[in-house]
Amino acid sequence: MRLSLFVSLLATAPSLALEPKDVFVVANKNVPASQEVADYYLAKRNVPKDHLIPLDLPAGEDISRADYDAKFVAPLRAALKDRKTDAKVILTVYGVPLRVGVQLPTLDEKAELDKLTPALNLARKAVAEREKDKATDPKDLAAARTKRDTLDRRRRALSHDESYACVDSELMLLWWDAYPLDRWVMNPLYFQASEKYRAATKPVVLTARLDGPSVEIAKRLVDDAIAVEAQGLRGAVVVDARGNRFDPKGSDDGYGYSGYDESMREMAKLFEKTDLPVTLDDKSELLPPGSAKGVALYCGWYSVGNFVDTCEFVPGAVAWHLASSEAVTLRDPKSKSWCPNLLKKGVAATLGPVGEPYTIGFPKPAEFFGFLGTGEYTLVESYARSSLFCSWMTVLVGDPLYNPFAKNPKLKLADVVPSPKGGKNVAP
Repeated sequence: MRLSLFVSLLATAPSLALEPKDVFVVANKNVPASQEVADYYLAKRNVPKDHLIPLDLPAGEDISRADYDAKFVAPLRAALKDRKTDAKVILTVYGVPLRVGVQLPTLDEKAELDKLTPALNLARKAVAEREKDKATDPKDLAAARTKRDTLDRRRRALSHDESYACVDSELMLLWWDAYPLDRWVMNPLYFQASEKYRAATKPVVLTARLDGPSVEIAKRLVDDAIAVEAQGLRGAVVVDARGNRFDPKGSDDGYGYSGYDESMREMAKLFEKTDLPVTLDDKSELLPPGSAKGVALYCGWYSVGNFVDTCEFVPGAVAWHLASSEAVTLRDPKSKSWCPNLLKKGVAATLGPVGEPYTIGFPKPAEFFGFLGTGEYTLVESYARSSLFCSWMTVLVGDPLYNPFAKNPKLKLADVVPSPKGGKNVAP
């Protein structure tokens, strides 16, 4: 099957039943534990041994853009050049860098930046002075702000401030020769993307990661997935919304705070149809520690960089918290970010951003958990169908083949609709 055909079918039809032969595993040959986790996955999931691709990579969680191009993409493409259609999933493991750095300015861009910086500093000073002066004409203040903002937008474009990304999100575009690095690229696998856009784009691969604060945790993600699949995931659904009301006729098009909050409530409504007990907290405060036990699915927000131990999770749990930079590290055991702490608390899968993703950089909760709840899609497919962007901030952590509801589906595909109701579809 052509990979482009696979992409089209993934976006429009039920699961294609991903198999171990569809997964290729990337390990870091400079980190012995990376090879250990990779070998463990190959053995547990019966992935062909020649699907392991060890690369010469930096040992930390960061890789420069130059090294990503030369040491990651180039050798990975070479290893897969005769197996493009086979490599449906790229799985990175413990020891592989997590975040790719910014695109560096060219010499011409640096020269323009040198000229622009003093002008921007003066423009910022002018705004500050006018804001302090109570006698300032509002039109004068508005003009000063416009000048400042115009210069700052140009500065950001020249410095490529938002060209850094999650390695795994970048890898979705493995076969794309050139694409804009500033911010994101629309994901053709997103379920609301148009057929016209899908047909016009190059193949996209699915990506996931086995990682965490320890090698043992990275391995456990596989063990829990396999064990739970045998009988199906059971437990409570906990949704920690904030009570932000969504108005389809208001300024939020569905991708702002109220749109995501509404999607959390819609997630709760979806699972209220099932035999899983649902707890929806719709107050602005975060659930207090120890609020729920036996939790299988969790989604909440917005405690930035400050993990709160609100839930006790069952093996195989899928849980994530919507907040900025919650996957800025996966391996630091002392981090207060949500992703590493959720992994330490026993979840089998999570997701989060390596930087500032904006709300739109997250899947809609009702869409991601909805697709997962049908049992028609694996973890990685559910993520790909519900993620609007490639080449952006978010990483999916967990066994890509994990299908917690294959044996006991909780929802039907018809139950999963664009969320929130009345929101705008910005997919091309």
